[in-house]
Amino acid sequence: MADNIFAKIIRKEIPAKIVYEDERALAFRDVDPKAPIHILIVPKKDIARVSEAKAEDEPLLGHLLTVAAEIARKEGIDVTGYRVVINKGAHAGETVPHLHVHLLGGRPMNWPPG
Repeated sequence: MADNIFAKIIRKEIPAKIVYEDERALAFRDVDPKAPIHILIVPKKDIARVSEAKAEDEPLLGHLLTVAAEIARKEGIDVTGYRVVINKGAHAGETVPHLHVHLLGGRPMNWPPG
């Protein structure tokens, strides 16, 4: 596995406020939140970014989204709404080369983002 901050969190080398974990994914609170609820959902499989996912990763990608929905329910933002974001590349704001899903909620979101 890569040696980025998310890989270190997955390996429990760096502490995080974990809100969900199973054999395929780990979710934790963002240390620099952009909304009252800002949770990162990362696959335990080493995939650098969404553009590097393969056809065999489709079940895992779907799992990340269903985990996001489950966490949204538990966090109480499923009724008012939330945003799910995957960034790819510097212009999109990607800063860690490990695929991750942002779950944002707890306040009204503007459109378009950014």
